[in-house]
Amino acid sequence: MNRFSLPRRGLLAAAAGAATLGAASRLARAAAWPSRDMTFIVPYAPGGSTDPVSRTFCAQLEKILGVNIAVENRPGGGATIGTGAVIRARPDGHTIGLGSNSSLMFQPLINRGLAWNSADDFTSVVKLVDLPPVLAVRADAPWRSFEEFMAHVRANPRRVRASVSGLRTTPDLTIQQLNRKAGVQIATVPFTGGGGEALLALLGGRVEANCGFGPSVKGQVEAGNIRILAVFQRGRYEMFPEAVSSVEAGYDVTLPAAYYVIAPKGLPAEVQEKLTQTSREAVATPEFTAFARSNGYTLDPKAGDAMKAELVEYQETFRELLAFLNQRS
Repeated sequence: MNRFSLPRRGLLAAAAGAATLGAASRLARAAAWPSRDMTFIVPYAPGGSTDPVSRTFCAQLEKILGVNIAVENRPGGGATIGTGAVIRARPDGHTIGLGSNSSLMFQPLINRGLAWNSADDFTSVVKLVDLPPVLAVRADAPWRSFEEFMAHVRANPRRVRASVSGLRTTPDLTIQQLNRKAGVQIATVPFTGGGGEALLALLGGRVEANCGFGPSVKGQVEAGNIRILAVFQRGRYEMFPEAVSSVEAGYDVTLPAAYYVIAPKGLPAEVQEKLTQTSREAVATPEFTAFARSNGYTLDPKAGDAMKAELVEYQETFRELLAFLNQRS
């Protein structure tokens, strides 16, 4: 017998035992999470589009995990206050929250000193939904199609105004992206009162167009007061199937308000895996799916690395848009 065989066998057995214990420990920690009620932080005020989507998601996640999830609204700072609270929280999986492509990827480009600069600074859990912007005009407007509108825009640079819900919001950036991709000059008119005030500006004839979101304008469309010329996404929009897709019309302008679930960086691997898996299950439930479709959201399920890759692409898009805007200023 080799004089080294017994010690070596002992070492291998010990290593195998340690690996087994390690795996068992990780499984135990995953099984123990969540060990108490959870908090879901929404970095926007109650009453907007982000509140119902967050609460619907949390209601499904509660059923799957068997714990209560308290939804807390922490608005302010262009969503940076609430987003920062999630990212700075203890990385144990008990505090998670809502992030958007704007708050996560655009704000770090214009605000220094945030707790995050890139998608490497937080945990990407799961994508919830997209909310694509739409281009609306009054029902008595002379343009019957998006192409007719764009032809008028080309012939009248900076004379066509589009109301939006604030400077550098998703609708504002969408129009800027259209300007960049189409080589036109639509003037955006930001309103501090949000999407409602921007829509009133269109109805009152103070602007020629409005860029907003489907759920906010649906009532006026149904009342026959406004008409949707285009939706800024790939493929037709279920809420307004008659509206042409910007991509179908030849303009690669797709900049939705995209909403995600995020967590602090540094979660234990087994907790992150369980959080991601259960979050994916929550988004796939019939209840969440029905809510999304009936409220004008587009489902585009992604999780983990796929979600992170999408956010990285958004940051590059925002960086290019900022460079374009700086050149024009």
